[in-house]
Amino acid sequence: MFPQFGATAESLSKASSLVFRIGTDAHLYDDPDDVNIAPSLESRYDSEICEALKRLLAFIAQGFDVSRFFPQVVKNVASQSLEVKKLVYLYLLHYADKRPNEALLSINCFQKDLSDPNPLVRAWALRAMAGIRLHVIAPIVLMAVSKCARDPSVYVRKCAANAIPKLYDLHQEENASTLEEIVNILLSDQSPGVVGAAAAAFICVCPNKLSLLGRNFRRLCETLPDVEEWGQIVLIGILLRYVVARHGLPRESILFSSHSTRGSCSEEDGVDHAASEKDSGNVGGMAYESELTTLLSRCYIEGPDEYLSRSGLTSMDASGLDPANFTSSKNNEDVRILLQSTSPLLWSHNSAVVLAAAGVHWIMTPREDVNRIVKPLLFLLRSSSASKYVVLCNVQVFAKAMPSLFAPHFEDFFISSSDSHQIKSLKLEILSTIATDSSISLIFQEFKDYIKDPDRKFVAATIAAIGLCAQRLPMTANTCLEGLLALTRQESLTSDLCLMDGEACVLAQAIMSIKAIIKQDPASHEKVIIQLARSLDSIKVPAARAMIIWIVGEYNSVGQIIPRILSTVLKYLAWCFTTEALETKHQILSTVVKVVLFAQGEETGTFKTILTYVLELAKYDPNYDIRDRARVLKKLLSCYISSQVLEKGTTCHSHDTYSQNLLVEHIFGGKTKLTSSTPINDRFYLPGSLSQIVLHAAPGYEPLPKPCTLLYDDLGQHTDIVQGIKGSDKGTTNNDSFGMNDPDTLSGSLDEESASSYGSQYSITSSDKSEDSGSASEVDDNNDSLIQLSDACSSHNKPSGIAEEDDSMPFSDELRGLMSKRALESWLNEPSGLSQVSSSIQKVPSNARISLRDIADRVKPKIYTLLDPAISSGLRVDYLFSSEVSTISQLLLCVEIFFENHSTEPLENISLTDEESNQSPESANQASEKHESSSMPSDVPTVIPMEEITSLQPGQMEKKVLQVRFHHHLLPLKLVIWCCGKKHPVKLRPDIGYFVKPLPMEIEAFTCEESKLRGMFEYTRGCTFVDHIEELNHEKDHSALTKDRFLVVCQSLALKMLSNANLFLVSVDMPVAVNLDDASGLCLRFSCEILSNSVPCLITLNVKGKCSEQLNVSVKVNCEETIFGLNLLNRVVAFLS
Repeated sequence: MFPQFGATAESLSKASSLVFRIGTDAHLYDDPDDVNIAPSLESRYDSEICEALKRLLAFIAQGFDVSRFFPQVVKNVASQSLEVKKLVYLYLLHYADKRPNEALLSINCFQKDLSDPNPLVRAWALRAMAGIRLHVIAPIVLMAVSKCARDPSVYVRKCAANAIPKLYDLHQEENASTLEEIVNILLSDQSPGVVGAAAAAFICVCPNKLSLLGRNFRRLCETLPDVEEWGQIVLIGILLRYVVARHGLPRESILFSSHSTRGSCSEEDGVDHAASEKDSGNVGGMAYESELTTLLSRCYIEGPDEYLSRSGLTSMDASGLDPANFTSSKNNEDVRILLQSTSPLLWSHNSAVVLAAAGVHWIMTPREDVNRIVKPLLFLLRSSSASKYVVLCNVQVFAKAMPSLFAPHFEDFFISSSDSHQIKSLKLEILSTIATDSSISLIFQEFKDYIKDPDRKFVAATIAAIGLCAQRLPMTANTCLEGLLALTRQESLTSDLCLMDGEACVLAQAIMSIKAIIKQDPASHEKVIIQLARSLDSIKVPAARAMIIWIVGEYNSVGQIIPRILSTVLKYLAWCFTTEALETKHQILSTVVKVVLFAQGEETGTFKTILTYVLELAKYDPNYDIRDRARVLKKLLSCYISSQVLEKGTTCHSHDTYSQNLLVEHIFGGKTKLTSSTPINDRFYLPGSLSQIVLHAAPGYEPLPKPCTLLYDDLGQHTDIVQGIKGSDKGTTNNDSFGMNDPDTLSGSLDEESASSYGSQYSITSSDKSEDSGSASEVDDNNDSLIQLSDACSSHNKPSGIAEEDDSMPFSDELRGLMSKRALESWLNEPSGLSQVSSSIQKVPSNARISLRDIADRVKPKIYTLLDPAISSGLRVDYLFSSEVSTISQLLLCVEIFFENHSTEPLENISLTDEESNQSPESANQASEKHESSSMPSDVPTVIPMEEITSLQPGQMEKKVLQVRFHHHLLPLKLVIWCCGKKHPVKLRPDIGYFVKPLPMEIEAFTCEESKLRGMFEYTRGCTFVDHIEELNHEKDHSALTKDRFLVVCQSLALKMLSNANLFLVSVDMPVAVNLDDASGLCLRFSCEILSNSVPCLITLNVKGKCSEQLNVSVKVNCEETIFGLNLLNRVVAFLS
C-alpha cells in the first residue's frame, strides 16, 4: 500500500496504534522486566515514584508477579504525597500475605497515618491494616477499628465497618464480644453510608444478636431508603428478622390466613381474589392453598435439622406456630414502620432490592394488601435473563400459595422465543398454577403454539402443564384429553422407537398427563383407557408402553367393556414379553397379577394360564431383576397357579396359604388414591435467598427466628449498656479524636473507676505454688483454714500507731478459720472488738483481703491431644504446657508430652522432632549446638529434640519434656512423630498463657508497677463467667453444710486463671456488703513476666453481678509490650468466657 511513500500496511497499523496511545496510560502495560522501575521507586521526585507504582499495579492487573519490588515500595509508605501513599497501600494489600515480614515494617506508618488530619489518609491506613491478614497484628487492627469507629469523618467510619468482617475472620473467637460492641456503635451512626456497612458487619459478626437493634430500630427504618443498594438488601433482612423475633408474624398475612380460615375465603380478601375463586370453582384448590401456606410459615422459621426431623405435614401446634406468637400488622407500630420504609424500595433500580422488599411484604403485609408486590415483580421480568430466572423462582412460590395474586396478569408469563429452557419451564408451571376458567382458553391457544416448537424438551414441558391445568380445572379435563389423545396418535406415527432425550420424550409425557387426568375420575374415562390399550401396537416408546400397561392393570374392572378385552390384551402382552424393555416387563408382570386377583367369570382360567406362561418366560429372562421378581411372584401366587386350581377352577383356602393371599392383596389389590395436583412435601426458603433458587440450604442460610423469642428484658438490659458506652465515647471523642489517650477497647471502661479504689487502699496476699516465701510461711502456720483474713488496709495507708496494735489484737486468732460474709459483717460492726481502733478505721470501705490456701493443689493444666491412636496404629500422644523452668535456657518453654500405647503390640523407635529435621543424631546435635550458640534466626520457633523412646509396651505410658522457644508465634508449630519407621505430621498449638512465668510480688509492688503502666500500656475487655454456677449447684445438692458463695466464686476464678496460664496470684479483695448475693467489687490480681525479655505483665479481674447468676468480669492487662499484652488479654477473655 502506497509504495511510493515507502509505507506498508503493517507500518501504518503500528503508527495508528501509537497515535491512539497518546494521552492514555497504555504505556504502563509494556515491558514488565523494565530495569528502570526499581531506580524510579527510589527517586527523590514523587512524579517518578508515582509513575513506577502505576506500572507495578498495571502489571498486577495483567497477572505478573512483581513482589520482588516489595522492599522498595515499602520505603515509600511514609511519603507525603497522597497519590503515592494511595498507590503504595494498594500494592501492600496485594502482597502483604506473601511478604508478611516486610509488611510488618510499615505498621508504624499505618498507625501514624491513623492520626493524620486528612480523612482519606486515615481511611487508607485502616483499609491497608485490615487487608494485611496476619494474626500477629490483629490486636493492633482491633484498636484501629475501635478508634476509627468514632472518627468524625463518615468515610473513615464506613471503612471501619468494612474492616470488621476481615478482622472477625482473622480472630473470630477472641474478638467477637468487642466487635459486637463496635458494630452496635456503628449501627447507631447517623450516616446512611455507615449504617449500610455496619449492617453487613452485623450479619458477619453477630447475626443472631437481634437485641442490638431494639434501640435503633425505628431510626434504621427511616434511614433504609437512603442506604446504598447492596446495604439495603442486608438491612432489610436484619429488620425483618428483628420484627419476627420481637412481635411474631402478622395474623392478617397470607401465612396466618390458612390457620384462621381453613376451608373458607375471607370477605376481606379483595374483589379479584373472590372473583377468581368463584370462577375456578375448585374447592379442593383452596384446601391445597391452605396446606401450602401452612407449610410456608413452617419452612420460613425452621432450620434444616427441624425440617429433616419432621415427617410430612402435621398440625399447627406440632409445627410450633402458636397463635399467641402472632401480632397485628395494623396495630403494631414496628410492623407498620417496616412496611412503610420498604414500600418505596419496591420500585428500586436494583432487582435484588425489589425482591428483598417484596419478601418483607409477602411475609408481613395483610392479605388484602399483598397485591402491591405484583407489578414490581412483573416489571423485573423485563430485565436480564439471570434476574428474570431468580424472580420467576420466587413468583412460582407466591403463585402456588395465592394463585389469585397473579391470575389477572397471566399474559405476562407467556413465553418468548429468547427465553432459556429453565425460564420456559418456570413460566409454564406458573401458567398452570394461575389458570382460571376465564383464562384457560387463551392459555390453551398459547400451548397449541408451544407444541409446534422444534425443542422437544419444551414441548414435553408444555404437555405436562396441560395435564396440570386439567387437574386444577376439572371442567377442562375433556378438552385436554381430546388434545392429548390426538397428539398421542400423531406422535406414535412419527416417533418409531423414539428414545428419551433429557427428561422425557413428548409421547411419554403425553401418556403421563393422560394417566394423571384419568386418576381424577376413572369411571368416566373408560373409552380413553380402551383407546390407549388399542394403541399399544403402534406405540413403541418403552416408557409410554409401560404407563399404558399400568393403566390397563390398575383399572381392569372399570366399566363393562374393559373386562371383555382383557384376555386379548394379556395375550398380546404375553406374546411380545420377550422383546419388551425392562420397565415394560415389570408392568406386564404386575398387570397380569392384578387381573388374576380381580378376575371373575369364565375367563379366570385363561388369565391364570397367561400368568403361568408369563412367569415361566420371566424365570429365564436375561435380566436378573426380572428373574428374581418372577420367582417371588410364583411363590406368593402358588395357590392361584397350582395344577388343581387350573383343573377345577376353585380357590385355595388352606390355612397355610392365608398369609400369602393377604400379602398379595395388600401389594397388588390396593387402588391408588387421589393426590393433590402438586407435591405438597416441598421445601421452601425465604424469598430472595439463594437457597430458594438452588432448592437446598445454601451455606450461610438462616431461617427466620422463632416468633416472639426476643423479650423486652433483653432489649432493656442492652439499652443500658449502649447508653453507658455512648456516654464514655462522647467524652473521649470531644477531648481528642486521634490521640493516644483514646480507650483501646469498648468493654469494661465503666467498671474501672468503681473497682480502682479497692486496689489503691487495700491489699491482698496470696500465693499459688508457695513460690513466695512470705506467703508460704503463712500457709504453714495454719493448714486447716481455707480463707485467712488479713488487715483491711495496707500498711502504707494506716496510721503508725494502729499498725503496731494490729498484731496484739485479742480477736486476731479467732479470724483464722473459715469466715462467711455474715461473720465478716458482724466482725466489722462489733463495738467491743473495735474499741481500741480510732475513728479513721470506721471510715474504711467494707471489703476484706483473703488468702486461698489450697488453690495450688487444685490447679490442673489443660491437656491437649497431639496424635489420635486411630490414625497412628494405636499410639496416643497428649501434651500440656508446664510451669517448670528449662534447664537449658530460661527462654525455652517446657511442654510435657505423654506417649501411650493403645495397641496390642509393642511400638518402637518413637520420637518427636521438628518438621524440617532429618531425624538423625547428627541433626539433633546440630540443633542443640545452634541453640547454645544463639546463631539461628530470632523469629523462627526453635525446638530442642527430645530423647527417642526405644520401645513402648501395650498399655504403657511414658512422659517426655519437649523444650520450645516460640518467639511469641501463635500459629501452630508443625512437628513430626516417628513411630516404627512411619511418619505422622502433627501440629502443636502454642498457648500465649504459658509464654510467661510467675512473678511473685506483694500488693504494694503490684500497685506501684500498675501505676507506671497506665494509658497506652493498659488494655481492658469485658466477658461473662459462669463456671461458678455449676459448683454452687453441686455444693447445694451434695453437701449438708452450704459453702460460702464468695469463696466458691474466688476459687472458680482463680482456678480458671491458674489452669490456663502460668501466673502468680497476688491478692484477692472480697467485698463485704449487706446483700449476701452481691459479688460486685470482687477483685483478683495476678502477675507474671514475659519469658523472652522479662517484661512484667499485670492482670486484674473486677467482678460485677450476683453470685448465683452469671458474672460480668472486666479483665485489665498492664504491659509495656503492646501486641503481647493485647494477645494475652484476648486469651484470658477467651478461656474465662
